Amino acid sequence: MDKKKNTEKLITESSSDYQGLEKMEVMDLLRNINNEDAKVHKAIREVLPQIEKLITLLVERFKMGGRLFYIGAGTSGRLGVLDASEIPPTFGVPPGHIIGLIAGGDGALRTAVEFAEDDISQAWKDLEKFTPTPNDTLVGIAASGTTRYVLGGITDAKAHGLLTAGITNNPGSPLAQLADVAIEINVGPEFVTGSTRMKSGTSQKMVLNMISTSLMIKLGRVKGNKMVDMQLTNTKLVNRGTRMIMDELDVPKEEAELLLKKHGSVRKAIQRN
Repeated sequence: MDKKKNTEKLITESSSDYQGLEKMEVMDLLRNINNEDAKVHKAIREVLPQIEKLITLLVERFKMGGRLFYIGAGTSGRLGVLDASEIPPTFGVPPGHIIGLIAGGDGALRTAVEFAEDDISQAWKDLEKFTPTPNDTLVGIAASGTTRYVLGGITDAKAHGLLTAGITNNPGSPLAQLADVAIEINVGPEFVTGSTRMKSGTSQKMVLNMISTSLMIKLGRVKGNKMVDMQLTNTKLVNRGTRMIMDELDVPKEEAELLLKKHGSVRKAIQRN
């Protein structure tokens, strides 16, 4: 198949529904972008069963010592790394349980690395550094669903017995066909044609939030509605932890602060009193 024709069929490469963007007033730009963003949560609602399936499988595998890996390139890769990096401080999980990898390495988080996403064998090389096992899960993130770095990683992961999932904004894409669990979020053409950092990226961020947050909740890292295992790395979080203990134990602020300092975490302070 002609590569150009194939690319033209991708929803993420389809022409924007808006014309003459440079002629629009700022408020018109804002309203139109906002209108497009409003489509994202509706598109995600359509794939909730697939997200549920992945989370259910993840919970089972984590209980057997499994880990979650995200791989992606560009915006997709950055979002995976972001989600993974926020789990330890938010839920007190040691680093290494959820890991984000981006094509081109950590340097690509700030500066694009030319053609890194086109290397079909590099993802597995990146994963091998962590000694993956069949209990692990690899989630490939690619708006187009055609990124070679991601497709290669998913292919190699399946060959080594890992559970695989794909988050893509092109239904029926190679990634969706290849992954064990396909999460296909159709948000339509981007406001700026092909700029998948917009609606596609927003949808990916929202889904990643769902996956990691629900996983942590089901693994017991939340009590009631509170992050009782969060790392107390700044004054704001210490104050938040103090308020949690005050609410949970019905004690004054001074006592709550002492308990938090004594035990080092909200969970321990609550459990030992």
